[in-house]
Amino acid sequence: MKTLEEIIKSDREIWNSAEPSEGHFERFSTKLELRRMKAKNAPKNIAPYLLRAAVVTLLVTLSSLWTWDNFIKPNSQKMTLSQVSPQYREVERYYIRQVNLMENEIRGSVIADDPEHKTMLMKELQNMDEVYVELQKELKDNPNDERIINAMIEHYQNKLDVMTIILNQLKDFRNSNNINNKEYEKVSL
Repeated sequence: MKTLEEIIKSDREIWNSAEPSEGHFERFSTKLELRRMKAKNAPKNIAPYLLRAAVVTLLVTLSSLWTWDNFIKPNSQKMTLSQVSPQYREVERYYIRQVNLMENEIRGSVIADDPEHKTMLMKELQNMDEVYVELQKELKDNPNDERIINAMIEHYQNKLDVMTIILNQLKDFRNSNNINNKEYEKVSL
């Protein structure tokens, strides 16, 4: 049995010399035009569009859930001092205000010119905050435990003490740099 390729090769002269029958190109063009018309009028395949819509919907839903879980919903795993009593609310507000003031002062200090030290310092402060979050979780489990409440207040006090030490060292460093710069200017004149 001959393969198609062998048949074509053996009858090469017939294939090369024979012309299509009269009107072949017109019939072919007509059939081609009919197919084009059917393709235009045929309903388009909407599966890719539905798949894209499903993916977008899924992404929007997941991002909404993540946003809700991390930012919007009340944090049911933690409890703050202000939820314990009005007196502790005032204590917490005071410490939060003081910590924010000192953090702003540290951020705006000389260390702003040294990103490596600033990153290290902010990481240490963040580690301190993580300890406080753990205390908040413990307070949620034991809302009337005075030891946890005192530990939270002590944490604020320690954080303020550490930040005060950092600020004093930054001021000393800034002053020593100013003195060195003035001495250098005097010597170079």
